[in-house]
Order: sequence, then C-alpha cells, then structure tokens
Amino acid sequence: MDADVTRISLLSRVRDGSDDAAWAEFENRYRDLILRYALVRGVQHADADDICQIVMMSLATALRSFRYSSERGRFRDYLGRVVRNAVARFRSRPNPIAVGLDIGVEATDSEGDDPVDLLWEREWVDHHYRLALRTVRATFDHRSVEIFEHLVNGKSVASVAAKHGTTEQAVHKIKQRIRARMEELVAAQVREEDEPDETRSE
Repeated sequence: MDADVTRISLLSRVRDGSDDAAWAEFENRYRDLILRYALVRGVQHADADDICQIVMMSLATALRSFRYSSERGRFRDYLGRVVRNAVARFRSRPNPIAVGLDIGVEATDSEGDDPVDLLWEREWVDHHYRLALRTVRATFDHRSVEIFEHLVNGKSVASVAAKHGTTEQAVHKIKQRIRARMEELVAAQVREEDEPDETRSE
C-alpha cells in the first residue's frame, strides 16, 4: 500500500472513536515526539509522561471533530500548539491532569512564539528522521544500515570500509542509497501529514 494512503487514512481513521487500532498507531507515532519536546523544555521524565497522557486524552476527543484544511494550517502546527499549551499548563497548575486543554485550532501559545516554535520545529524534524530510519531498518539489510549509521555518527568512509571488509566505493553507494531513501520517506511523511482533508482518498 502506498505510504501516502497509509498516513492519510490514519489521520481520518482516528476520528472514529471505535477504531482502537488507528488510535494505537497514532499514539505510537506521535508519543515519542511529544515526550522528547517536553524533555527539551526542561520537564522531568515522569512529568513528561503525564503530559503525553494529557495531550493524548485531549486529542482523543478533539480529533473526532477536527477538520484538517490548508486554511487552518498544518497538522504539525496544530499539534505543536496543543503540546506547548500542555507544558505551560502543567507548569502553572498544582493539579495539571485535572485541567482541560485548549485544543481548538485557534489555541494560542502561553509562553511566546519564537523560541518555542524553534524547539518544536527541531523536534518535529528529528521525529520524522527517526520515523524514516525505523522504516529503513526494517527494509534494508542489517549490514547496510550499520554502515549508514556509522557514517551518520561521524566515522570516516575509510574506517567504515575497513571495519566491514568492503571498499570505500561500496560504502559510498550504500550511503547514497539509504540517504536517498530517507529523503523520500521524510518527504512522503511530511506530505501525508499536511494533506488537506478535502483532497484525501477514502
């Protein structure tokens, strides 16, 4: 099945409160992003878990009636506002779990825009890189993935080639092939996430 259809279908399916599989997939896909963002904002890990729960509980209700459209902006921006508000509420309230979030599309940020947006954008980019790498690990042979990850982590082509008993040319080819696939996957993920409802295929 085409990746576009998979992601678009997911964002449509989560509106159905009875589709537990869709919600489980949605939570699996975005929980790590929410958790990491809370952590970089200085929230303790246990509290970041609570924030994830707050956001997911709010979205479970909000996404049933939320309509995605280009006029309302990108899904990442909407999710970012919800998460930022959750972090701000958690810090400002003695009992944050009991506080309902402003999950409307017009929700405003409580702590300013520029630095918060930069943090969210960085985490969102890293999140899509991790999603793409997850697919690469599942579809490429282990040796190629290991070579690619060594290069990403700063190892030289020569040292990686020596370690794996292959040529530098072969290492370059593996790097180019996986990097190209990563770029395709990230582009598809972004496209799927930002696709307006009115153009989706059921």
